[in-house]
Amino acid sequence: MTTFHDVPANLLLPVLAERMEAHDSISKPEWALHVKTGVHRERPPTQDNWWEIRSAAVLRKVAIHSPIGVNHLSQMFGGARDRGSAPNRAKSGSRHITRTVLQQLEQAGLVETKKNTAGTITLGRVLTPAGHKLINEVAHEVRPTAEATAPGLSKY
Repeated sequence: MTTFHDVPANLLLPVLAERMEAHDSISKPEWALHVKTGVHRERPPTQDNWWEIRSAAVLRKVAIHSPIGVNHLSQMFGGARDRGSAPNRAKSGSRHITRTVLQQLEQAGLVETKKNTAGTITLGRVLTPAGHKLINEVAHEVRPTAEATAPGLSKY
């Protein structure tokens, strides 16, 4: 069975973003039209479906690095901030976007919070079985395209 580990992200994410549009709970808020994705960016995103692509990327990152929290995810979506004549420094992406996407993924039933054994401390977010099923179905659907672009993948 093909898993999301077997398919490159550049082929997986657009198809997964199309599936995200089908969920009613995953939708772009009205403030997302005017927001930058981090302080390291100069302008807001120009793609129409950037919210669905970001939610697909967050779902994939949660699947790979779970349990993971908002701060670590926002650092993964960050970049180098231009400080003029001073050297660039790494800055994290928008935590508000990441938090809102994670909340929408929780409402869709694809992600859940994981707590410690006592139930007092939140360790981060993990995929639910429905999230695993969705991301692996998309990976299985994309696998022939991945094998056509990179013939070496067929032996895995």
